[in-house]
Amino acid sequence: MEEAVKKETKNSGAKDAAVKEVKETKSNKEEEVAQSIKIFRKNIEAARTSPADKVEAQKKKGKFTARERLQYLLDENSFFEIRTLAKSRCTDFGIKDKDLKGDGVITGFGRINGREVAIFAQDFTQLGGSLGLAHAQKIAYIMDLALEAKIPVIGLLDSGGARIQEGVDSLDGYGEIFYRNVKASGVIPQISVILGPCAGGAVYSPALTDYIFMVDGISHMFVTGPGVVKSATGEDVDFDTLGGSKAHSQKSGVCHMVANSEQDCFRQLRDLLTFLPQNCFEKPLSTSTIDSPDRKTPFLEKVAGMNPKMPFRIQHVIWELADENKFFEIHRDFAKNVVVGFIRMGGEVVGVVANNSDHLGGALDLHASDKAARFVRFLNAFNIPILTLVDIGGYLPGVEQEHGGIIRHGAKLLYAYSEASVPKITLVLRKAYGGAYIAMSSKYLRGDFNFALPSAEIAVMGPRGAIEILYSKDIKAAPKDKVEEIKERLTKEYAEKFASPYQTASTGSIDEVIEPSNARQRIIRALRILKNKRDPKNNPQKGNIPL
Repeated sequence: MEEAVKKETKNSGAKDAAVKEVKETKSNKEEEVAQSIKIFRKNIEAARTSPADKVEAQKKKGKFTARERLQYLLDENSFFEIRTLAKSRCTDFGIKDKDLKGDGVITGFGRINGREVAIFAQDFTQLGGSLGLAHAQKIAYIMDLALEAKIPVIGLLDSGGARIQEGVDSLDGYGEIFYRNVKASGVIPQISVILGPCAGGAVYSPALTDYIFMVDGISHMFVTGPGVVKSATGEDVDFDTLGGSKAHSQKSGVCHMVANSEQDCFRQLRDLLTFLPQNCFEKPLSTSTIDSPDRKTPFLEKVAGMNPKMPFRIQHVIWELADENKFFEIHRDFAKNVVVGFIRMGGEVVGVVANNSDHLGGALDLHASDKAARFVRFLNAFNIPILTLVDIGGYLPGVEQEHGGIIRHGAKLLYAYSEASVPKITLVLRKAYGGAYIAMSSKYLRGDFNFALPSAEIAVMGPRGAIEILYSKDIKAAPKDKVEEIKERLTKEYAEKFASPYQTASTGSIDEVIEPSNARQRIIRALRILKNKRDPKNNPQKGNIPL
């Protein structure tokens, strides 16, 4: 009995010792975990904190920090950051001592209007946002994931360019990004937002994307800066004049959208995304609308009654046709003779390409041809129907146009419309003459529904010009006081016989002459008929090459 008690006491003591050891081990482990979490949080905090003086300098320029930009642009609490602690392996020029976690760029995923996007934001407070190898690898990785996940990728660019401390590695990094821009082209929407300097090789990644946003006063893009320009050519030019938002939105056409502030820029970007699908295998989202598809369009009756030579802003027609009169215009300040952008009709997204007689009479020129062609190719890549509003007297004449390559540039638009397999609906408003009539989504470029208003003129050239060629001898032989009267009579006869939409409809070049007030109703009906014209999943992928 005594021996059993001793044995039990011994076992009990061993058990207590084991329990104590487990508790001590557990306590030590908890301390280790707590310590590792503390270190992790410290590293993350360091990576997410910018030097106070750099932040202050950013604010003085009227700019947000990279993380503030993500907060403004993305849905609340939706940002999911990855590769937060990545840093440069460069050991030269004091880079290693700086220990820059994140390497000057923030990468991750977020939601905009409830839909996933991949995003990167360059951080100017870290080495001026310059691109080194680790920086480039972070961007390349997020682009790879975006392409695999089939979601849009957005870049917020604010960088001094290639990091010269890393030499050719930084240039190779740009090459990696360019390659991915091309791989993703026409597969997922790519959007660049310039929020500071963007110079040298850095400008070519945005140029390969679908849309570029700039903010007036803070955004600059150029291959060579003012200093290099002055030393190379002697030209004295400031940053804004050389590569500011006005230069690129009005002259070069590089920039698609200009905002007055960063907040305004993010609002515009969020609006744009509502018109786009996530990828080329989907269609844009349909929405409900209180605007009846049977709503009349009385403004088009006024248009039909106008003198074909009288200019007016085509935006008024677009607003009249659109759901709730809303139009999201793209490239508003560049090549104004053609207007492009997005509307909804019957709740469905439609891309609009329209001649604008208020600028250069709506004639096609070098820039307008490029602008329209690239937009048509974007619409075709992302399954968006095309509505073409035609009011054109021809191509812009002149030596400058011919020597500038109007033949080559004009051919791009012919190619884009011929290639497009999305629904194509065309409405001739007042006039459509010559080769420009063919280029604007005519029936024989495989327009699906080609309509015309009753007063539209469709011909090889304008009736007045035609009769002066066809009846030149008769006109010369006529008494001077009768010349104008004869011209008026011949012009009317020619228009009725050769330029009438009924004549064109009789040959099948126009499917239907429609009442102006019923234009919206007829277009929406046509869109619904063509809804299943192309299955996105069977759509052969085509890149959206810059034109």
